[in-house]
Amino acid sequence: MVHSFSSLPSPPSSSVQPSVWPDSCDLARALSLKLGPFANCSNMPVLQSSWADLVFKPSFFMSLELTSISEILSYTACRQLSQLLASVIFFHGSEYVLAISFHGRSDVTLSSLLISKNYLIAMVFSLLEYFVEITFFPGLKEHWWVSNFGLAMIIIGEIIRKTAVITAGRAFTHLIRTYHLDHHQLITHGVYGFVRHPGYCGFFIWSVGMQVMLCNPISTLGFAVLVWNFFAKRIPYEEFFLRQFFGSEYEEYASRVPSGVPFVK
Repeated sequence: MVHSFSSLPSPPSSSVQPSVWPDSCDLARALSLKLGPFANCSNMPVLQSSWADLVFKPSFFMSLELTSISEILSYTACRQLSQLLASVIFFHGSEYVLAISFHGRSDVTLSSLLISKNYLIAMVFSLLEYFVEITFFPGLKEHWWVSNFGLAMIIIGEIIRKTAVITAGRAFTHLIRTYHLDHHQLITHGVYGFVRHPGYCGFFIWSVGMQVMLCNPISTLGFAVLVWNFFAKRIPYEEFFLRQFFGSEYEEYASRVPSGVPFVK
């Protein structure tokens, strides 16, 4: 026997389908939540629909991730991070090349790249700060007058340091000399006529300028304190030997020319 569609029995209208949603009103009462406009159970379909959109639409969660990615790949991030990368590569690469040009390849090691463990830790921390802030506070990185000022600091610091290296020539070393060599002379002309340690002065400006360029408030303060503290200890130690090498000549020089690092005599 063939039945037409019209003769097929229809499901009873009173049948109740099991709901995948818990009774939201009971749940709210159990948790003592204030539902506000949804307190009326007649409005539960609206609440259930909103909850379903939240749970079953991956775009809701993906939008959060996409927002973070878009900030990281934005013009601001690309420009600031590319400036950072270029500054770091040029600084360390040029330090190594100049060391070889003045002292010869046989007397230069990879330590002339000036990349230490503490330096790497500080740089990693600054990058973590940058990514966290550009993700959650992107407007903080949009202060271009601050970023450009930091870029100017990087350039100025680089010029001062490289001028110091070229002016001193073979007298400039990355390691403190604890014994006197025949070719080691006291350099007091050029940029050394303005500050005793232009190399340290330039590095201080360069390192802090990187964090200003990235608009990293925490790392800016951190780099300033750490680098200053490093030179505040290194300069007296280095000058102890310089006074032994050059005697009264260095005493007279130090009395009239500042160190080049703030608050370090």
